[in-house]
Amino acid sequence: MAVAATTPAPTSMPAAAARSLHIPSLDGVRACAVMLVFVAHAGLKGLVPGEFGVTTFFFLSGYLITTLLRIEHEQSGAISFRAFYLRRVLRIFPPFYLALAVATVLWLVGGLPKGPLFQQDGLQGVLAQGLFLTNYWVVLHGWWIGHAPGTWIFWSLAVEEHFYLAFPLVYLLLLRFVPNRHRQALILVGMCAVVLAWRLVLVFALGAVKERTYVATDTRIDSILFGCLLGVFANPVLDGTRLDPRTWKFVLVPLALVGLVVSFVIRDDWFQWSVAYTLQGICLFPLFIAVVRFPNWGPFDLLNVAPVKFIGILSYSIYLVHPSVLYGIWQWMGYLPGLGQSLLGLALTIAIAYGIYRAVERPAARLRKRLSRALVPERPAVAAAAPAAPPVAVAGRARS
Repeated sequence: MAVAATTPAPTSMPAAAARSLHIPSLDGVRACAVMLVFVAHAGLKGLVPGEFGVTTFFFLSGYLITTLLRIEHEQSGAISFRAFYLRRVLRIFPPFYLALAVATVLWLVGGLPKGPLFQQDGLQGVLAQGLFLTNYWVVLHGWWIGHAPGTWIFWSLAVEEHFYLAFPLVYLLLLRFVPNRHRQALILVGMCAVVLAWRLVLVFALGAVKERTYVATDTRIDSILFGCLLGVFANPVLDGTRLDPRTWKFVLVPLALVGLVVSFVIRDDWFQWSVAYTLQGICLFPLFIAVVRFPNWGPFDLLNVAPVKFIGILSYSIYLVHPSVLYGIWQWMGYLPGLGQSLLGLALTIAIAYGIYRAVERPAARLRKRLSRALVPERPAVAAAAPAAPPVAVAGRARS
């Protein structure tokens, strides 16, 4: 079903580009994010900000989804809900349900540590995972009850899936009733502010624990909305900028890095459970702009090194399977030193992720592309006025 907004904003980007959007350096960003999460789970949680890796994935999802929807609408004047949800299903579901099924079977037969036996809650926790409710299951029952060890990481997939369900309609309403992108951005900022205020109420007035503000959709959705904000306003792929490269590289990027360091070193619970997520979202805004605009500049060039991009391509499957792999190694190979267990876990995780990528993700991507072409046929692009500065050129394949 394609739903048209009343005031389409034309663009010179053809439909083929919308389907094949590839932004340099973002595979490298995925690699950095997933390795932060892996290293934290491998035993360095107190030293490595693994939670920030998840926040980065949230921001990236919001940015890419909004950019793709914006391109589709500006090219055709409509958004195909059927094509959107089809792309999401074929991207998310096959690796997710495979990882869930294998981990659950291994847990039931003793291949993974039992922890609290599944009989305590039957398999209700697994059912909640299958329905993308892991995050609220964790809030109500804790990290270990009712599902296989390591599969609690699916909480972030639940947050993203809830976002995917709601955001296309929200964005369509913005396009229809608030066509000005600056005003759309203000509304998204307001939504982020509301989520921050809600976290503060939970922490200071209602005595919420970390899990309540860390994993629940209503308290973490702003990490995705910050990415949506970048998709709508100051998008480095679609919009120009009045700032010169030196301002981005030598003023805004250092300021953003300082802000991130502040978000890591202030360890007070109230700050980590509420304000830290907002500060990180603000800091990711200029960092993503710089990464996209200057992919070959200095440290950003490392994001384009082949091994780093390879990890980024596998990042989704790595994220899904790595905790269960680590738990399995800890159970069956506890005689290895800690570093040996971690390295073995990394090698095994990458091998499994590569197998999933070849056997599941790539075929699903090909099917996704074919069906997307059928649901969103090619239409000639409409010329638009040139932006204030040339946008970044894009080509290649979509990863979201």
